[in-house]
Amino acid sequence: MAFIRTVHATAGNDSLPEAVSAAPARPSEAVSPGGEPMSSGLRLLLASGAGLSVASIYYSQPMLGVMGATIGASDTAVGFVPTLNQMGYALGILLLAPLGDRFDRRRIILIKAALLSLALLLGSFAPGIGLLLAVSLVVGLTATLAQDIVPAAATLAFEHERGKVVGTVMTGLLLGILLSRVISGVVAEHFGWRAMYMVAAASVALVGVAAWRGLPRFHPTSSLSYGALLGSLAGLWRKYGALRRAALAQGLVSVGFSAFWSTLAVMLHGAPFHLGSAAAGAFGLAGAAGALGAPVAGRIADRFGPEVVTRLGAGLAALSFAAMLAVPWLEPNAQLWLIAGSAIGFDLGAQIMLVAHQTLVFGIDPAARSRLNAVLFVCMFIGMSVGAASGSVVLARWGWMAVTLLATASALAALAVRLFPGARSAR
Repeated sequence: MAFIRTVHATAGNDSLPEAVSAAPARPSEAVSPGGEPMSSGLRLLLASGAGLSVASIYYSQPMLGVMGATIGASDTAVGFVPTLNQMGYALGILLLAPLGDRFDRRRIILIKAALLSLALLLGSFAPGIGLLLAVSLVVGLTATLAQDIVPAAATLAFEHERGKVVGTVMTGLLLGILLSRVISGVVAEHFGWRAMYMVAAASVALVGVAAWRGLPRFHPTSSLSYGALLGSLAGLWRKYGALRRAALAQGLVSVGFSAFWSTLAVMLHGAPFHLGSAAAGAFGLAGAAGALGAPVAGRIADRFGPEVVTRLGAGLAALSFAAMLAVPWLEPNAQLWLIAGSAIGFDLGAQIMLVAHQTLVFGIDPAARSRLNAVLFVCMFIGMSVGAASGSVVLARWGWMAVTLLATASALAALAVRLFPGARSAR
């Protein structure tokens, strides 16, 4: 399989790559499509790289119960592991993702893959909660290599296949988020949580090797200084009301999403279920079923507009969270079925909201799509870190029904933002 080794894009337009080697150029707006489409191998590399890297910040969630027991940490303390994962990811998107416009994106991917693999390996040997929390922050920061892979895919794709390629990579990313819980639950149940961290470190190392062999080099698309790149994010936030509304709504629904997944393992570990990590991780299959329905959102958005999809997603998430308020009145087996069904519903709602919000945001300013996407994802992962932290505290003080109320309220707030009269026209 032949891959181009160098990609060049002119400053100010990240969609103008051209090869400087003998291999055919990955086309841009200036080159009429007509060559070979992106190979399935390269597409698989990008999708699996995005999925395996972002999965690193979710492996811990089904394992929290056994992790706390192993290292002697309280439920509240161990609950800050996913909180710092999410917080680190949000900080990484804010502080590191803009560097992809300034430096060779391939080099950034390789450096992050190496650091992420080392951090996960160090976490597997953590003797106590202190080192584990520090590692969790670093894992979040470096797992943002997924957000370098997505724009790399958009740059390498021919114009006529760009949507399909980016959609494939995003599917890999979403499946990485959701299936990570299934995998970690099973591995932790049979081999311990430390083994899961070792497996994760090995998988990311393999991604790094594959990227080193298969990805081309990218020339910078901007000559802005690091400070100017970061400053432009604030300028975009101030300029576009549609960006602020999309980021706020996605952040709010992410609060409930993260509160649920960050507390599920601890809740199932206690009465009346007394289930282990594998059972908690298996609920990720329900979430994956919901995520696989997300591509339908694109077709609905094309036909009826993304605004309709954002409202549909927020409403579905709110209804799914609210349905779990009936859990106390059901038998344990029925409770598990209801929770699984609700997970399908709110995961689907959150994912179709994300697809629609990306559609809205990418239409605001085509010349700033990477930075607009960074703003959206920063707010999304801030919401997730808030949800993980507040979910742990609420669970410890008031029980899991209070977590359900928190998730329902956050989804209803997201729906209110999308129903706000100015949501349709604000730019």
